[in-house]
Amino acid sequence: MAESKGSTHTKRATYELRQRIVGGALPGGTRLYEVALAEELDISRTPVREAMSRLAEEGLLERARGGGFVVRSFTYRDVIDAIELRGVLEGTAARIAAERGVSADEIRKIRGIVAQIDTCFGAIDSPVDFDRYSELNATFHNLLADLCGSPIIQREIARVKSLPFASPSAFVLGHATSAATHRTLVMAQTQHRAIVDAIESREGARAEALAREHARIARENLETNRNGSDSGQPLPGMALIVD
Repeated sequence: MAESKGSTHTKRATYELRQRIVGGALPGGTRLYEVALAEELDISRTPVREAMSRLAEEGLLERARGGGFVVRSFTYRDVIDAIELRGVLEGTAARIAAERGVSADEIRKIRGIVAQIDTCFGAIDSPVDFDRYSELNATFHNLLADLCGSPIIQREIARVKSLPFASPSAFVLGHATSAATHRTLVMAQTQHRAIVDAIESREGARAEALAREHARIARENLETNRNGSDSGQPLPGMALIVD
């Protein structure tokens, strides 16, 4: 029971700290104090310490001189590099999956997610169900990484996706209703379908190229909305980025 309770507290502390960092409440350069956070979250110091260690592994924190942790800052170039790296890793995963082959059940499962994403769209001038799209899009990318059957590649993809601006849903931000946003999401969905087709057809080079191109949507969206989303709200994680 004690171990389970400690695990729950660690998860809660990790979630709370991650949300504050991504949301800008703890901007880059902020020093985190274990005792103060434990008191604020009303938990013991151990889960707070474990939460900060996990966030350091994700790349959101870094160890400070003399102990403790500091919220990391990233240059705009760091952000672009992280997005490019995700594209390379997901492209590699797609190529390996195509070359090694995947089962009919695996293809059926990922196609089922693609079909569910289709239900997030309304008419061209209707709002997209962003929350559901983001959730299903994350599931698609998780399944895509799993198709290659490589724990090493899966682990590295998970690591780079943990950065808010490099995640597959980094471009699914806000609740915009603009035609441009609608077109971007439709294009991304078309790419989802094409990637699965290439993997099923055992076309490794094509699957890799499509997956790498797909990741660039996040980069293009970041460049377009660098000063805020089209809903007028800051993009998640932007507080961590310094010019």
